[in-house]
Amino acid sequence: MNARPETGNVTLLGEAMTARLRNEAAEAPAPVATGPVTKETQVIAIYGKGGIGKSFTLANLSYNMAQQGKKVLLIGCDPKSDTTSLLFGGRACPTIIETSAKKKLAGEDVAIGDVCFKRDGVFAMELGGPEVGRGCGGRGIIHGFELLEKLGFHEWGFDYVLLDFLGDVVCGGFGLPIARDMCQKVIVVGSNDLQSLYVANNVCSAVQYFRKLGGNVGVAGMVVNKDDGTGEAHAFAEAVGIPILAAIPADEDIRRKSANYEIVGRPGDRWAPLFDVLAQNVATAPPVKPTPLAHEDLLGLFKGDAVGRGVVLQPATLEDMCGRSELRKPSLEIVYDAV
Repeated sequence: MNARPETGNVTLLGEAMTARLRNEAAEAPAPVATGPVTKETQVIAIYGKGGIGKSFTLANLSYNMAQQGKKVLLIGCDPKSDTTSLLFGGRACPTIIETSAKKKLAGEDVAIGDVCFKRDGVFAMELGGPEVGRGCGGRGIIHGFELLEKLGFHEWGFDYVLLDFLGDVVCGGFGLPIARDMCQKVIVVGSNDLQSLYVANNVCSAVQYFRKLGGNVGVAGMVVNKDDGTGEAHAFAEAVGIPILAAIPADEDIRRKSANYEIVGRPGDRWAPLFDVLAQNVATAPPVKPTPLAHEDLLGLFKGDAVGRGVVLQPATLEDMCGRSELRKPSLEIVYDAV
């Protein structure tokens, strides 16, 4: 039987641990990296509001990069599992989580060919997620990356790994690349509307938060999708201190082709130069530390008649809630007159 440690020794160990933790907490975080990315593989996380066009942007971006001779891996991290749909002409890609569950029941291991597929030089996979009401989407993300690590994720020889994340979910699993320094930089996709810029601002806040905790991830810039020329997204990017990497116009040709699951960034096509520029900017843009906006400042990017800034918050009363007059009962508290 092991002897119990002396109380004095336990106290000294506790004091030493406390001192070490205090010293670590007092250390200022390292400055955000502003030079070119030097790691052999650039891991880039792309965030944006659901439906803003992340999957469209990433499918065309990854395809364009591959045609330039880059080795690209596209990983869908959205529970909808639709990141790769456009890349594969509308076909659904078997998800890592679903495949893992089936293989586990059969007593088999998951192989790369079960979950990773390719088209014209682009490699792609979907993490997937639980069915509605049957689990946590963020936990599914964590489980998916744990499986990727078992498959040798950190040993794969890609030039770029692009991660498609849903930005309007605050669950910790969706903040994994930022929280754990799994990527070198973040790109936000937005448009000239309040909701998408609200999400982009939240992502900038998350980056700022984890920077204060010692993280190293920065924001490389913003892609403006469905740009109608009104300028709110550009004003937002300037206000938070991040560059615009590309502005994809609200064009009927783009809308129609993407609805038909067609790649619009093919070399030689009408929109190829736009994605050539985007690919170059994504590759070279350094990660910077953004300055997220307060909610009122975010509203200030829009016209008052568009966002209702003239609305006054009027407190409700018990009469409003119950449909009857409020009954004020006399207090039983005894109040003594001052002497």
